[in-house]
Amino acid sequence: MNVAIFIQGLATVSWLAAIVVIIFAVLGASRGRPLRGGTSIVLGIVIVAALFSSAATSVIFIQPEERGVVISALAPKGYREQALEPGLRWVIPFFENVIRYPISRQTYTMSKTTTEGNIQGDDSISARTSDGQEVFIDASVIFQIDPTQVTRVHIEWQDRYIDGLVRPMARGIIRDVISQYGVEQVVTSKRDEISQTITSLMEAKLKENGLMLLDFLLRNITFSTEYSASIEQKQIAEQQAQQAKLVVEQKIQEAEQARQTAQGAADAVVIRAKGDADARLIQAEAEAKALALIATAIQNNPQLIQYLYVNKLSPSIQTMLVPANSPYLLPLPTQAAPAVSATPEPTLAPSPTAAPTATPTTTNP
Repeated sequence: MNVAIFIQGLATVSWLAAIVVIIFAVLGASRGRPLRGGTSIVLGIVIVAALFSSAATSVIFIQPEERGVVISALAPKGYREQALEPGLRWVIPFFENVIRYPISRQTYTMSKTTTEGNIQGDDSISARTSDGQEVFIDASVIFQIDPTQVTRVHIEWQDRYIDGLVRPMARGIIRDVISQYGVEQVVTSKRDEISQTITSLMEAKLKENGLMLLDFLLRNITFSTEYSASIEQKQIAEQQAQQAKLVVEQKIQEAEQARQTAQGAADAVVIRAKGDADARLIQAEAEAKALALIATAIQNNPQLIQYLYVNKLSPSIQTMLVPANSPYLLPLPTQAAPAVSATPEPTLAPSPTAAPTATPTTTNP
């Protein structure tokens, strides 16, 4: 419980009691029944109420998130140089009073959105870039009063430190910093650098006036309608160029794929031809080796060629023509005894239309 509030309550109750007693005393006196000892009672209650009132004005409870600046008629400078710390504190009643200041974190927001800023309506910061483009900045300043500088803040700014210091100082610094960069830098590559520069300058400026900067938030950057339209057109053109580039790359890939396919087919033809050539070469080499083996076998055994010759004859052959000077080969199974002819020319066998009794003959040398 806040003791100061409790004492103030007792003082209020005492004054109400004094007023009630006075009313009863006046009513009793008007009816001819004066209140016995009424004057003493009223006087006692008034004294008690005055004491409680004096105690209520002399007892001050400072909250943990507050500091109290004491304005004193008895102090040489008109105020106590040291602000009151949190807790129950005493001041001289009727000669000193306390002005409370918060030392907790405070946020001041300047925004284009009407419901976000400390001021209703468009409170964004209009600034010009180095290339003359107008931009609109939404920002928030998070700060607090330095607990050791509360008295100084009261003397220099009193309760005007937000509207008189934080707001104009922040807007001025932001405009100055933005004017040093081009619009493309503000939007993309230099945004963090801009935020850090603003933070450094603002921190130093607030410190000079008894405040501490806790954080600066560069919330949003917007452009004029004309520049926004030009940016949109530029983005559309870049997207179209990117799309065209992708189409070209796709065509290149398709052409490369077709080339690789044709190259693969050509390579396959070459490999197949080479394989056929190698196969024919191998076959020729095999045939040459086989012929060499056959030649060697015939050379070693001359009668082998006669055997092969006869072995190749068709089973349906019944008559053969041989030269007169050829050696005798082999009698057919159905042949009769051979007849000797003096004619050097070979004797023809009867034709298929001759008499069936004709006997095939073979000429001997």
